[in-house]
Amino acid sequence: MEELLTITFVLQTLRITIPYLLPSLGAVYSEKGGVVNIALEGILLSGAFAAAAGTFYTGNIIVGTACGILAGIIIALIHSIVTITFKANQIVSGIALNILAFGITKFFCKILFGSSSNSERIPGIETLDLPFNPFLLLCVIILGITYFTINKTRFGLRLRAVGENPQAADSLGISVTKVRYLGVLISGALGGLGGAWLALDQHSYTDGMSAGRGYIALAAMIIGKWNPMGAAGACLLFGLAESFTLQFQDSGIPTQFIQMLPYVLTIIVLAGFIGKANPPAADGVPYEKKD
Repeated sequence: MEELLTITFVLQTLRITIPYLLPSLGAVYSEKGGVVNIALEGILLSGAFAAAAGTFYTGNIIVGTACGILAGIIIALIHSIVTITFKANQIVSGIALNILAFGITKFFCKILFGSSSNSERIPGIETLDLPFNPFLLLCVIILGITYFTINKTRFGLRLRAVGENPQAADSLGISVTKVRYLGVLISGALGGLGGAWLALDQHSYTDGMSAGRGYIALAAMIIGKWNPMGAAGACLLFGLAESFTLQFQDSGIPTQFIQMLPYVLTIIVLAGFIGKANPPAADGVPYEKKD
């Protein structure tokens, strides 16, 4: 019985980690190229809503997942245009898109489902099958691909070069704009995929169901020192913390106190690691091409 409880706890932790891991890996792509993507929170929420709507109206999980990814890419594209093309402040753009996502999902939820707070129940992925769950396997594959891409490929080298010294990269004929766009769009796709998992895992869309996961994913990426494996380890830590909070829900401890533990952990860990983590030199800095 005790062994069964342990296995259940491990599987629960992995399930909870998925919506942290995917946007966190997306943040690695974006910030390695020099663009801060705080819009991940809105991307997660938009991805969840689009996945729920796509799945409900087609009855197909794959189509729903594709809708979630597409929604994430659209939000990321807006962020790219605003920050890379028009060189607006990346933090302000991200926050504005998060606010937009919260409003627009509520608006369309009311139109499509007759309620601004939740969707109809949709087909989803059963968590009991998690060891063989396609999403979990996909996360492992994406983690490996991300590590290999960032460290071993020409695109990864160009992405890192653009994030560290865009002037030097430009002088070598690398298109800073193109590389940064690709980095942000990949982050949008992965964030949208994470949102799709949220909807399919819970068999519905619920207003505000991203619940700060996009921000925690960014924190995990920073704790992991902009490294895919480090970010994955930090996401697993947050997944573990949230899993513990679920175990203590019936312990008599006030629910509000239990629910705040993952966010308290985020602050504590960031306070311990933020001074030791160095972002790419040009992270958050718009590139002005010199004639």
